[in-house]
Amino acid sequence: MRRRAVTTDDGQGRGPGAALVTIGAFARLSRLSAKALRRYDELGLLPPALVDPVNGYRYYDPAQVRAARLVAWLRRIGMPLARIREVIALDPGAAAAAIRVYWAQIEAETAARRDLAAFLIDQLSTEDVMTSVGTLGIRYAARTDTGAVRETNQDAAYAGARLLAVADGFGEGGAGASTAAIDALKPLAPGAVPAAELLNILHDAAERVVHAVRDAVAGSGGGGAPEESGTTLTAMVWTGSQLGLVHIGDSRAYLLRGGELFRITHDHSLVQSMIDDGSLTEEEAFSHPQRAMLLKVLSGDGSYGFGPDVDVRDARPGDRYLLCSDGLSAVVDGGELARVLAEADGPGTAVRGLMELAGAAGAPDNVACAVADVVEL
Repeated sequence: MRRRAVTTDDGQGRGPGAALVTIGAFARLSRLSAKALRRYDELGLLPPALVDPVNGYRYYDPAQVRAARLVAWLRRIGMPLARIREVIALDPGAAAAAIRVYWAQIEAETAARRDLAAFLIDQLSTEDVMTSVGTLGIRYAARTDTGAVRETNQDAAYAGARLLAVADGFGEGGAGASTAAIDALKPLAPGAVPAAELLNILHDAAERVVHAVRDAVAGSGGGGAPEESGTTLTAMVWTGSQLGLVHIGDSRAYLLRGGELFRITHDHSLVQSMIDDGSLTEEEAFSHPQRAMLLKVLSGDGSYGFGPDVDVRDARPGDRYLLCSDGLSAVVDGGELARVLAEADGPGTAVRGLMELAGAAGAPDNVACAVADVVEL
């Protein structure tokens, strides 16, 4: 059977006489199956250049091969179709940036899952996994400040016998979002529970937080789309000898142990992903123009990337924990944080000293921090 050549001039730069190819031929050129091409056509992702009005046959322009192969590679890295549609509509530079952001999200989620898997393996490998007994308590203090530049305070902080939390709101509904996120955690006041049960409790709490933030933004009456308002959240739930950690965004949790300061959360930000892959140093990140771009956050539309990081950690007497928004960590380096935390005679003194550090650095943003000391009961 002799195939007919199909030509077209559709105003897209192909010109008169440009030869189109059948879906089978285009499938071989693009390395996509004909079934996938039909599916992508139905979704408006990769429509053919011409559809025969008589028999419905699809014809493609060879110039579409580049876009089709990009779709194939993006599918191979697991990118959802809705996101692929956005990426292939961008110019090459913007598309590259979008892929970087997507992959940074994947790597952050993979790291969180790896840590959680290691924790579960460790817990299930011990015989006393179900015998956690509460033997520790905490002393605590928390405070927020508007700072020297902002007119309103969208940060929130809370410290109690079972819960320590900070949240950094953004957008028109940011203040309500940060408050709602912490309020949704306040009912958490468990006694000593097995580690596996604590993970379930934290997961359920994270789901409640998502709904609380969405409802708070919807009821705020602020302008803008729901996704333009939201909050970060970093919180610790105490259960005696262990603590559960819930974290999303770029607020941080630090541990001062044995005179050394350790950051125990991972920023869900673009600059952190660039630090992780070696394309940016910590010093360069400090002044990077996109340092505030977050990859994961609690947003008003109910979406929050891949969800908060959830972890369980062992606590020791003498530990001092700091939770803070980036209004502190973005303007004060780790050495100064460690000095003030180590010298303070209690959580209240530490919080006041940290606020003074932020003020001395110009306090360009709202500041929230909470400090807790682990003590033997």
